[in-house]
Amino acid sequence: MGVRRIAVIGLGRFGMHLARQLGAASQAQVIAIDRSAPLVDKIKDEVEVAVRLDSTDRAALSGAIQEIDVGVVSIGEHFEAALLTTVILRQLAVPRIICRAQTELHAEIFRQVGAHEVIQPESQAGETLARKLANPQLQDFISLAEGYTLIEMATPAAFTGRSLRDLALRNRYDVNLVAVKQTVTREQEDGTVVHDVTASVPRADYVITTGDILVLVGSNDALNRLPKE
Repeated sequence: MGVRRIAVIGLGRFGMHLARQLGAASQAQVIAIDRSAPLVDKIKDEVEVAVRLDSTDRAALSGAIQEIDVGVVSIGEHFEAALLTTVILRQLAVPRIICRAQTELHAEIFRQVGAHEVIQPESQAGETLARKLANPQLQDFISLAEGYTLIEMATPAAFTGRSLRDLALRNRYDVNLVAVKQTVTREQEDGTVVHDVTASVPRADYVITTGDILVLVGSNDALNRLPKE
């Protein structure tokens, strides 16, 4: 796969952070766009191209984003400008358009005008925090479909020392174990300590140990019934 060309339009806190992270990646060429000269000047040394322009100007935007693979609309405070920019990207046949929305209504409007994907960082961060507060064992999660999630969770005390056959996770909790992740600590010749993360699909006689990270999938209701201590 070649280097992807990604336009980040709107250099507020979210857009600036995204552009910097992408700019540091070896597999991305970033075009950072904003109508604010100070913001463009701030990012210019960290991305491939930084351009000051009004993204609602179709001619100007078209000239700046030729042959891009992805357009990210991260204009946070001016919804009308973000909406018009999305429409223009659609008209220019940008292969993938991702919009940042501040409300669910805005998200639905972005979808209606042609955005391929809509993200809501604030609400997603809130969901992540809520889940982790509700379940201290939770390490990470990925929403798979409405009502279904894949999670990584630290081994509950109730599972430690028991085999998968004995736990009978599918019969007892209606969840499936996808893998077990473990962290192996080793010291290199120069004295540096390295933590390697390994993953495996264990057999039924595998005995869960303290420190195991369980990768599980199931309905949200079923996952919520897992031990949380």
